[in-house]
Amino acid sequence: MLLNYRKFLSLNILMATRNMFFKGTYLPRTQLLSSRTYSKLLFSNHPSKPTSKSSPFLIKSCGVSYTPHARAYSPVEVENEEVDAENSMRLSILNKKLENVGIGSGDWNPGQYHGLICPMCKGGNSGEKALSLLIEHDGNTATWTCHRAKCGWKGGLKALAGLKSSYKKMSGTTTVKKIRKITEHELNLQPLSDPIREFFSMRMISGETLRRNNVLRCTHDDKDAIAFTYRRKGELVGCKYRDENKKFWQESNTEKILYGLDDIDGATEIIIVEGEIDKLSMEEAGFRNCVSVPDGAPASVSKKEVPSEEQDTKYQYLWNCKEYLEKATRIILATDGDQPGQALAEELARRLGRERCWRIKWPKKKDDNEYYKDANEVLANLGPEALREVIDNAELYPIQGLYSFKDFTSEIDAYYHQTLDFQLGVSTGWRCLNEFYNVVPGELTIVTGVPNSGKSEWIDALLCNLCATVGWKFALCSMENKVRDHARKLMEKHVKKPFFVASRYGESSEKMSPEEFEQGKQWLSDNFYLIRCENDSLPNIEWVLKKAKAAVQRYGINGLVIDPYNELDHQRPQFMTETEYVSVMLTKVKRFAQFHSCHVWFVAHPRQMHNWVGGPPSLYDISGSAHFINKCDNGIVIHRNRDLKNGPVDRVQVCVRKVRNKVAGTIGEAFLSYDRVTGQYVDSNNTCAVDP
Repeated sequence: MLLNYRKFLSLNILMATRNMFFKGTYLPRTQLLSSRTYSKLLFSNHPSKPTSKSSPFLIKSCGVSYTPHARAYSPVEVENEEVDAENSMRLSILNKKLENVGIGSGDWNPGQYHGLICPMCKGGNSGEKALSLLIEHDGNTATWTCHRAKCGWKGGLKALAGLKSSYKKMSGTTTVKKIRKITEHELNLQPLSDPIREFFSMRMISGETLRRNNVLRCTHDDKDAIAFTYRRKGELVGCKYRDENKKFWQESNTEKILYGLDDIDGATEIIIVEGEIDKLSMEEAGFRNCVSVPDGAPASVSKKEVPSEEQDTKYQYLWNCKEYLEKATRIILATDGDQPGQALAEELARRLGRERCWRIKWPKKKDDNEYYKDANEVLANLGPEALREVIDNAELYPIQGLYSFKDFTSEIDAYYHQTLDFQLGVSTGWRCLNEFYNVVPGELTIVTGVPNSGKSEWIDALLCNLCATVGWKFALCSMENKVRDHARKLMEKHVKKPFFVASRYGESSEKMSPEEFEQGKQWLSDNFYLIRCENDSLPNIEWVLKKAKAAVQRYGINGLVIDPYNELDHQRPQFMTETEYVSVMLTKVKRFAQFHSCHVWFVAHPRQMHNWVGGPPSLYDISGSAHFINKCDNGIVIHRNRDLKNGPVDRVQVCVRKVRNKVAGTIGEAFLSYDRVTGQYVDSNNTCAVDP
């Protein structure tokens, strides 16, 4: 059938496009026109298959062309010459508009996709031709998309407004700044004048340094201005000016690069400063491996994440010089000592990698509390040797979470000389217990014991002792106590008298007076703060620690009590075991304690003990997980004697089962006597409850 059709070279056929019909003459494959005869062709709106046996990929100077694979219509000769001229005109206008947005003009094939280097991302490090450009069949519309994940630039434009496009929706055209090529002749740059040389001489910058760095001058408003030439591989890329009033400006639409870029070509150690004169000053001190940023410093460090390469416009000069900077293993940030200068150092370190950055400290001025601000100030006032010393003494740039012991020298010294408050531990108030357990700020103590053994009572007594001896304040998250009962227990221990008539406790003793009661209430308000849910829901550990943090900041608390563990809300993800949950929870508690230097007492009940014979339980008996003993700094078991055969029933055994910090105590046992009327604990030999 196809052979029969080829016999009729002049057969008139009717060709259809999406929106219209054209009458034309069928052309055999051997007479297909090349892409350069576009004015004689009108392509289908649909992408076409190759129409010849030759490869569909046409390699051009501007990029790669390819034809998408779909059903094809053969090109036909257009009889209307006016349509030819109109198509040609539209394509010419479209070429100019594409050039204006940075894509450039070319011998485009309408109806085909063209692979080009994206003018926005420049194809990345590999120069990948990732920009896909499509010219519509009528030559009126162009659309493009960059397929690099870090770029994604897309847009479109029309040659003539008002004409319909086969694309119902097009993204707006993005304007790409066209980079200017400049020359010294165009900028009318001239050798330095004597006044400018004198200006630099006063700042200790020699003529040789000026010559090597191609520092020139220009005339601006009938006055001389210094011209700092920015070069890459010797070629002029940009130019920055400074007049006698310290006014700066730059040539517009030029590529932003570092000043002195060629001086760090291949260098593994480089110095970055904040101004061109500082770069020249470093050279006077013997450091040629130095560059300056072109745009000065920001007012402050941005709180946002570092943007992508394409969006990081303010620091684009770093990306433009990436091939020079990525070879450096040591980068010294010698920015100005003021706040903007330090902000610039942080922004540079965020982009260059803190792990290879170092920072400097400018020397202090004599008879003054101020410091020199930059490299040129040090050079002009102290000389090149002082500037070399500044660079030689550069320190590692700090990385959050990574430290040296040197960073904690003052704290270690204070620990050795015992000038830090309570770092060796605070006395519990019971002489017999101090040998085994002392309270250290920032530690976690787990307290357990069988029910009704007096765990909460003992902690309350301990808090009263600490309040009396060192003036500590506390936050109480005690879910098993009513507020009024907890207030009664604490005031009884403080006043050393019962809240009610003692007969209610089975003994005779005078209750606290109204004056003592009022004083006790004031004492409570001054030293204890409550963490309680105001509704019937259970608090979780995050909620408790959040309120405790507020108590640290508002009231300056030194201790936190969470009593008990099983009264908290312990909802956990389905994939997490209870052991994993307890580990994560205790880690949060410990981090809170350490960060806020706040001691935390966490009460946890033992699991049901079926074979209990009356002795104190182990820390491993705590319900939930062995992490209670693994994670804590101190582990204490409170046990009350219930059998007269084993001694007085008011005797309380305090079993210290774990002490991580040997300075604060050791494993052992102490015995206290419990006064049921006042709730006080005293040493078993009836000594005073609180050390005088």
